Amino acid sequence: MLLTERRERYRRVLQGNVCVHPASVFDAMSARMAESLGFEVGMFAGSIASGTVLGAPDLVVLTLTEFAEQIRRIARGSALPLMVDADHGYGNALNVMRTVEELETSGVAALTIEDTVLPAPFGGVGEGLISVEEMRGKLRAAVAARQDPSLVLIGRTSALRHGGLAETEKRVKVYAETGIDAIFLVGATTREEVAAVHQVTMTLPGCCTARETCV
Repeated sequence: MLLTERRERYRRVLQGNVCVHPASVFDAMSARMAESLGFEVGMFAGSIASGTVLGAPDLVVLTLTEFAEQIRRIARGSALPLMVDADHGYGNALNVMRTVEELETSGVAALTIEDTVLPAPFGGVGEGLISVEEMRGKLRAAVAARQDPSLVLIGRTSALRHGGLAETEKRVKVYAETGIDAIFLVGATTREEVAAVHQVTMTLPGCCTARETCV
């Protein structure tokens, strides 16, 4: 199956109104198994990538090259549309552009770029968020780097954990205006939170969809 067809299949999932649970895949065999079991989407998370490639915890030391090589193996072994966790894009906005180019070539259907400060700074007290302005620049860079218009670009935010609903709504508005296709919402604990963020996206031109594990 052509890569564009896989991406269009993923877009149809986003356009639907049902909750879809992605299969957590990590190599060609697991992706084939997920596809044979009827999963519609595969997901390759950053923590799974670190465990698979390095045999180590997710400490954000996996390189873009190592990540892209494993994705290429997965995409070659299965026609399952693959969504991947591209962390913070491996650096600044220029690094994000390189990340999109490499992962698109590797065969992903969708990728997320998150607004978490990574790697965690020395002496820090857990995760934090980068500024809205920096994240806006990263997402604009991602959109500019995309070559296949069917590739799905997703802005991932942990603002519910660090700033509450008001901060999340503010960030989602800014992120959606960059031209990305969807929002990956982390930290939601109630249906009302998801509904509130979804409502924000519905009021924006060319709105994206607020999802969490539903993709």
